[in-house]
Amino acid sequence: MANTAVAAPDSGLTQAQLAKRYGLRVAGERPPLAEYARRLWAYRHFMTAYSRAKVASSFSQTQLGQLWQVLTPLTNAAVYYLIFGVIISQNRHVSNFIAYLCTGVFIFLFTQSAALQGTNAITGNLGLIRALQFPRAALPITVTLVQLQQLLMSMGVLAIIVLLTGEPLTFRWLLLAPMLVLQTVFNVGLTMVMARLGSKITDLRQVMPFVLRTWMYASGVLYSVKLFEDRLPGWAATLMEANPALVFIELARYALLDSHQANLVGPPLQLWGFAVAWAVVMGLGGFVYFWRGEEEYGRG
Repeated sequence: MANTAVAAPDSGLTQAQLAKRYGLRVAGERPPLAEYARRLWAYRHFMTAYSRAKVASSFSQTQLGQLWQVLTPLTNAAVYYLIFGVIISQNRHVSNFIAYLCTGVFIFLFTQSAALQGTNAITGNLGLIRALQFPRAALPITVTLVQLQQLLMSMGVLAIIVLLTGEPLTFRWLLLAPMLVLQTVFNVGLTMVMARLGSKITDLRQVMPFVLRTWMYASGVLYSVKLFEDRLPGWAATLMEANPALVFIELARYALLDSHQANLVGPPLQLWGFAVAWAVVMGLGGFVYFWRGEEEYGRG
């Protein structure tokens, strides 16, 4: 009796065709943008819990613990005041220089720390990335949430400094809330950009302190912002005034410092326009840029 060969139903199909037939997908495949955002939202509780744990553990090995979240910006402000306020005498050109300086230092440190820590958001969590399947954007968002929690603890100290230096408590203080929301959105996008770049360029973290220090010097943290108009050509002054770090710092000073109202780098409505534009451009742009590299993270 002759044997009759029966062809397998899947014979002759390519691997791609087989995967399509049985609904198989590539591990770590990048989903569509809307689906990626939906999955990311589903991990919101993980991000908040993870960020709280990171804050609690960040100073667990020090004697003063989380008090360093306040001492670090205060120490920076004290050093800058000694150099720029006393030695270089910038306090002669700025009313209430102590509050002016502390506001700039505290607000800029939020963005500076998010950008610096963002470069390590992927490379510092390779074990977690390779062990679990989740939207990788959760990691840079967690970095920003950690820095936001540290900033909020520092803002209480900043408020005391502002009041002790003679500034009145006004309804403009309420504007800090929307300003911080816009800055947080901007920082999330910036952190995502730095996370993807950091995963590609391993030496980026070594370069970032120099870049961020230059950014700070260009953001009117340590001196009167009126120097831009006095020392730079018109086009250069306009470019410097659109600097996102300067915009958020000036909005914080507008909210807190009654003595700074006449010396703002631009009209308040213009500053708010810049802030919204930067939050939208960097927030959405950074998210899309990070999403496009989703399949690369943790490879190799």
